[in-house]
Amino acid sequence: MTGASSGIGAATAKRFSHEGAKVAIIDIADLSDTQASLDPEHSLTITADVSDVAQADDMITRTIAHFGRLDVLVNNAGVFASGDPDKISDDDWRRVIATDLDGVFYGSRAAIPHLEKTKGSIINTASVSGTGGDWNMLPYNTAKGGVVNFTRALAMDLGRRGIRVNSVCPSLTRTGMTEDTFADPEALAKFAERIPLGRPCEPEEVAAVIAFLASNDASFVTGANIVVDGGVSASNGQPAQ
Repeated sequence: MTGASSGIGAATAKRFSHEGAKVAIIDIADLSDTQASLDPEHSLTITADVSDVAQADDMITRTIAHFGRLDVLVNNAGVFASGDPDKISDDDWRRVIATDLDGVFYGSRAAIPHLEKTKGSIINTASVSGTGGDWNMLPYNTAKGGVVNFTRALAMDLGRRGIRVNSVCPSLTRTGMTEDTFADPEALAKFAERIPLGRPCEPEEVAAVIAFLASNDASFVTGANIVVDGGVSASNGQPAQ
């Protein structure tokens, strides 16, 4: 479970642990809060930057060494940058692509031989920003759009090897990445206008969908990008009447 220090990653780690799974939590940030909520005998904490291929390989190696097997990889780590397209710096562009897209590839590639043994699955955290465009979010839209089609392509390549690959595509969710939005009542009101359910998503709601995709109940689900968006993508874009 990458990106497990907070938000969707932390909620998913807790959900998996509650259901009896042994969980490796991985992040470049402090993992102590998440670790405190897990069974210490059935969890492993790894500090790693998924945008670094050597660290991504090592996180899988250490997980296998500790637990002896790998059944599910959740690629959840992500960063964000925004701005006018002609003012986005090289560093911001590379940082977002490296973490949000390269990291998904690195983790998946390292995990494939182990998941083939267990007939396991990969679940990626994409976004509704990968299924449609946003204003002034070019790096993030590009990376998440890549994750969406990466999910489809990898599912096709790995299906005959018994590995399922899916993604979740949340809309605005309460995470560390969105704390500024949640602290701004005016911004939240604008989102509420566009979300048919009238509110943002909580990380536990995304974790529930990830848990389903990881379970045997989803045994014939692969190549799917599941929107968890309160109905945002149901709209054709016209304002409420």
